[in-house]
Amino acid sequence: MRRRTLLAAAGAAAGFRPPDPARADEPVDVALVLAVDVSRSVDPDEARLQREGYRSAMTDPRLVEAIRGGMLGGVAIAYVEWAGSEYQRLVLPWTRIGSQEQADIWATALDEAPRASLSWTSISGALDFSRRLLETCPFEATRQVIDVSGDGVNNSGGPAEEARDRAVAAGITINGLPILNDRPTFGRRPPIPLDIYYRESVIGGPGAFLVAAEDFEAFGLAVRRKLIREIAGLPGPVFG
Repeated sequence: MRRRTLLAAAGAAAGFRPPDPARADEPVDVALVLAVDVSRSVDPDEARLQREGYRSAMTDPRLVEAIRGGMLGGVAIAYVEWAGSEYQRLVLPWTRIGSQEQADIWATALDEAPRASLSWTSISGALDFSRRLLETCPFEATRQVIDVSGDGVNNSGGPAEEARDRAVAAGITINGLPILNDRPTFGRRPPIPLDIYYRESVIGGPGAFLVAAEDFEAFGLAVRRKLIREIAGLPGPVFG
């Protein structure tokens, strides 16, 4: 697979050091972009719950067992935060995880990475950025997946459906984790229930599925369920 030098994460705080990537010649079962919503509808407590959910899921022994049980015994993870069409940030670069120790190091780095909260919600921007990021993955992967989570519909940039179709045409599977927040976004209810919107407009590709989180408090459990399915390559669709 082509190798390219990754751009440094924009806005990273001085002194922050992401986990050291493993050797690029090590193959992986899946290259997975975790694309996480940090738009204005996500308050600081909710943003913290999202990160804690990913940290807890990634270090869960059941998830590590699923990783080690794969044909190649490793996954490549890149962690992205996104908001409006103008903002997508690579928080943690491509990192190979194949052991509990590597998962723990990754989780610590995520805890230490600077946070941001910005304006609108551009799922299309997140999908296009994640698709381009997968082109830079230095690890040969048998599957490529974008895992996009958020609590609102696309309201910035191009249509989410067109960005989804571009990713699917590139052989990428998009899975969704809609957060069914009990607060309306900017005082307005979404035009359709968010899980239905994700099913119709966001997810796509071979075996695509979604797992909905009832709220931010339930996010961690939903993340773990979803990551185990993605890493194990279990077939979709799953709704709820």
